[in-house]
Amino acid sequence: MAKLSERTKRARSIREQMAWVEPSVWTDRMLTALEEGVKGGKWFSLIDKVYGQANLEAAWKEVAANKGSGGVDHVTVKQFGERLNAELKALGEDLSSGRYEPQATRRVYIPKLGSREKRPLGIPTIRDRVAEAALRHVLEPIFEREFARQSYGFRPGRSAKDALREVDRRLHEGYGYVVDADLKSYFDTIPHEKLMDRVRERVADGRVLDLVEAFLRQGVMEHGEIQASEAGTPQGGVISPLLANIYLNTLDHQMEQKGYVMIRYADDLVILCRTEAEARQAMDELKAWVQAAGLSLNEQKTQIVSMEIAGAGFDFLGYHFERTRRGKLSRWPRSKSMRKFKDTIRSYTHRANGRSLSDIIAKITVVSRGWFEYFRHSNRLTFVEVDRWTRQRLRSILRKRKGGRGRARGRDHQRWPNAFFAKHGFFSMLEAHELVCQSVRR
Repeated sequence: MAKLSERTKRARSIREQMAWVEPSVWTDRMLTALEEGVKGGKWFSLIDKVYGQANLEAAWKEVAANKGSGGVDHVTVKQFGERLNAELKALGEDLSSGRYEPQATRRVYIPKLGSREKRPLGIPTIRDRVAEAALRHVLEPIFEREFARQSYGFRPGRSAKDALREVDRRLHEGYGYVVDADLKSYFDTIPHEKLMDRVRERVADGRVLDLVEAFLRQGVMEHGEIQASEAGTPQGGVISPLLANIYLNTLDHQMEQKGYVMIRYADDLVILCRTEAEARQAMDELKAWVQAAGLSLNEQKTQIVSMEIAGAGFDFLGYHFERTRRGKLSRWPRSKSMRKFKDTIRSYTHRANGRSLSDIIAKITVVSRGWFEYFRHSNRLTFVEVDRWTRQRLRSILRKRKGGRGRARGRDHQRWPNAFFAKHGFFSMLEAHELVCQSVRR
């Protein structure tokens, strides 16, 4: 059997490290160029990779898997899929000829955790989502190699859990001061031209640049009227997380070069410091960069927290970090996360619920297991409280069915003990937490 060339071996090694790249776009030759660097540091002739049929088919599979509702044209994922070949062919022709123009996104509002405000989303059409995914397949590997190690949001092989582990590690290493920062309406305020300058640093294909700009300016339809997009990259778009990371990448590297430990997940970030003076310097650096970048900080939510003081703490990615009165660093779900969980459980456990107990428990178990998987590293008392509260909701249902009024109390705990619910399949977070702790100790 013929021996593999060194170039081929290297290309395969790179592909193993970047197994997430779209193979119909990133050939061995392109991956090697990505590793070795291209002339002038800029990529030319990329548009044909975007409209390639194999790439469009791969993009469609991602869009279909994510499901979601349709855009302003009211075409659903199912309807698009029913005429898939014709849709992808037409999309490829429009992208190839330069006729492609994305439609406006459909404005929807979703509840904002722990607030009466609602978060605006821009829902693209299915067709535009496929085009965005195809474009992301081409651009993401180019920029991913340059993203800083302390950036965790919406990146291949990285997650919020990784970011949380790094925060926890640094706190235990003695980083006792935290710059808890909040970028105000980040996704809605990114300056288009400055963002495009970042993209132009690595991409020189004019048609690809035009396509990125088209997605930025596609506008939003609300109440039947289209509003022009003068800034921002709307949340809800497939390409938005990548563009948001590209714009903040300069900040990531600047803070790292100056020796600061900044941990970022999309627009959520904290800077961990060893002294108060260092934290104040980091805050000044952050404010200066944010102002120069055309962004702004939410002054009410941005602060320096001393983790040396008992009772002081900060929230990050759903968790609350705090030093307890006994001087121990601990973490648990932030109050907004806990409220959201309880609201979900309440929706399944109204006292007038007519479903069987086993059916109700099966419903809440799906929610509880998912919630526990994310918050499993909280302190033990979190799960004692959650189990107790959830069982009380179930006992209140049974109490009403026996003709009682109000919430469960008193003898209800003897009438329906914990073991009773366990027989019906109740998922105990406390027991799951203890199993996790035993596994770690082993």
